[in-house]
Order: sequence, then C-alpha cells, then structure tokens
Amino acid sequence: MEIFLLLTALAKALIFVLAAILPIINPLAMAPTFLSLTEGASKGTRSVLAKRIGFNSFLLLSGAMLFGSYVLDFFGVSLGIVRVAGGMIVARTAWQLLNSRVQEKSPRSQLAETYTAEQARSQAFYPLTFPISCGPGSIAAAITVGAALFDPKWSVLLARMTGAVAANFLTGLTVYLVYRNARRLLEPLGEAGMVVFLRLSAFILLCVGVQIVWDGFSELARQLAAELI
Repeated sequence: MEIFLLLTALAKALIFVLAAILPIINPLAMAPTFLSLTEGASKGTRSVLAKRIGFNSFLLLSGAMLFGSYVLDFFGVSLGIVRVAGGMIVARTAWQLLNSRVQEKSPRSQLAETYTAEQARSQAFYPLTFPISCGPGSIAAAITVGAALFDPKWSVLLARMTGAVAANFLTGLTVYLVYRNARRLLEPLGEAGMVVFLRLSAFILLCVGVQIVWDGFSELARQLAAELI
C-alpha cells in the first residue's frame, strides 16, 4: 500500500511539473529565436547546441526546483527581483535580434566557419539556455513548484522530487528534439517567410521580456504596499 501511495505521489508530481513548466518554456515558440541566434552554424553544430541546451535546461530547472528557494533566501533576493533582472536580459536580447541585419549572399560553407563548435560550447548556456530557452519566468515557476512539492514525510518528498526531476528531464528532451529539428519544422515557410517569422518572433520575445519585467515590478510594488500598510 505504501509503494502505491509513493508511486501515485511520483506520477502526480511528474504531471504537475510538466503542466506548470513546459508551457512556459514553450520550445516551439523559441525555435525561431534559436535559429536566428545560431545563424551561420552548420547542421552538426546546431545539433550539438540543441543537446547542450536541453541538458542545461534540465540542470537549471532541477537546481531551481530543489535548491532555488534556499539560494534566494541566503542572498536575500526575492522572486520579483529575479523577474525584473531576467526580463531585462530577455528584452535586450530580443531588441538585438529585432535590429539585426539578415545575412546576404554568403556561402553556406563560409557562414558555417563563422560559428564554430567552440563558439557553440561557449554560448550554449548564455544566452541560448538562459535567458532564451529557460528564462526567469520558468525559473521562478520552478522555484514556486519546488516549494509546493514539499512534504514533511521524507518518503513522499523523495517520491515527489523524483517525479519532478523526471518531468524536468522530459522538458529538456523536448527542447533538444525541437531545437535539433527547428529548421525542418520551419522549412515550409520558405526563405522569405522564415525571415518574416523570425522578425515577428523577435518582437514577441521583446514583449515577453517587457511582460516579465512588468510582473516583477508589480510584485515588488505589492510587497512595498503591504509593508507600508
């Protein structure tokens, strides 16, 4: 009977975390941004990048879920501050994408040489994992979810955290598969359609960044109002 309860707790945590985190990360919506930021990379380099981003996302989400609240308490940082700072980074990256020039008549082989495997490794975490793929919104959600999964009974807590880590692994795997096949998924748009779609995606990403900043400021304003009352 005890095993059944633990398995149930694990399954509920897995479904709960997937439902809470995956829609926020939304790798399908971020695929055009991934393509835009890796312009000039070869297919093999993009595959390596996708794998690293998926793995980094898994580690970042799991770390935030398991230890995020303790780290923020230790440094005295609130979730509102995390949202404001992260949202500003997202907005800055989106602004750069929105104003970047489209590559003109450069051979594919020459473009591929401008984005080497070493560059891929150095940029796999920042900015491609954080804040583009796994941004402040998803980290804040992961910290909140981690706190919600707490249980005073160690066996139930372990089962829930196991389910949460499994959900984070599935999320990272989804990010990897979508990014690896991003060009194939967007290929039906054609070259002109892809340029338009990338610009629109950059604008939407800019709006997301501003929204994250606004949510952070709103949360900080509520906290300030509560302290003044």
